[in-house]
Amino acid sequence: MAGCITNKKYVFLFPGQGAQYTGMGLDLFDVSDEARDLFTLASEVIGHDAKKLLAEAGGETLKRSDIAQPAITLVNLAAAAVLRSRGIRPCACAGHSLGEYAALTACGVISAEDSLRLTAWRGQLMQEAVSALGEAGGGMAAVIGIPGAEVEKAVNGWTAAGLRDLYVANLNAPLQTVVSGTAEALAEAETRFKEAGARRFIRLAVAGPFHSPLMAEAADKFAAALDRVSFADPVVPFFSNVTGKCVTSGLEARDLVLRQICSPVRWFDQEKAIAETTPDAAVEAGPGKTLSGLWKDAGVPIPCFPAGKLADINKI
Repeated sequence: MAGCITNKKYVFLFPGQGAQYTGMGLDLFDVSDEARDLFTLASEVIGHDAKKLLAEAGGETLKRSDIAQPAITLVNLAAAAVLRSRGIRPCACAGHSLGEYAALTACGVISAEDSLRLTAWRGQLMQEAVSALGEAGGGMAAVIGIPGAEVEKAVNGWTAAGLRDLYVANLNAPLQTVVSGTAEALAEAETRFKEAGARRFIRLAVAGPFHSPLMAEAADKFAAALDRVSFADPVVPFFSNVTGKCVTSGLEARDLVLRQICSPVRWFDQEKAIAETTPDAAVEAGPGKTLSGLWKDAGVPIPCFPAGKLADINKI
């Protein structure tokens, strides 16, 4: 695997669904030919003017998986392109959930076009899976203030005792774990976790119960799309959500991104594994500052800089 080609070793971290906001990425479009090319490509893939969509879509529209997933991937790729144009290139990459597709592109595993096409298809299938839940609804919520192992133990115990459709979805930080489930399951979980000492129970801006068996039908259908895409071996280290470890082959990467749809994101494990490679810094290449915050919460003794806006990139 190739190392960094700059004096400093930067890890690229790419955010996932929930990081979206109206107007994201437009400042990158204004200053970068590479970003504009990606907007053109994204417009062709989704069949809509990507720049107009990001400028005008409101929060509820951007919350839809079929819209949010290719839109966030576009901004992730654009941020990485602007960083590279400034001489900042990755020595390793990781993406949180959806962010794995931009990470795979930055690592040379799949093309930008395939990244956008796969996330558009993934988003559509996941939105269909959410719609199929009907009145049961579903979503995700962050449990703050309880260690992840205790959250896992509680969820396993409650489900064994009869609480249906509640799952651990993201192990984000020592005291932040995300759970997925139906609307009824999340309502019951909120009561129980607060009784167990959780400081907060925060509903996330996502359309459904992702990273859970409730997405099994979407995963089954998505497998066919993955089979049509060529996955090369990473040219820089790529760290997987499913295992928390470095992936060494394209075939393994393809298997893991499929499993990821229904499996927990082991982000805290990824952060620890990345830190062991001793980079100089991490950059959050995409909208928002969620991953920068999680990096700090994890206690990693390496700085992490937000890099989804031009003003932030200019500070690096």
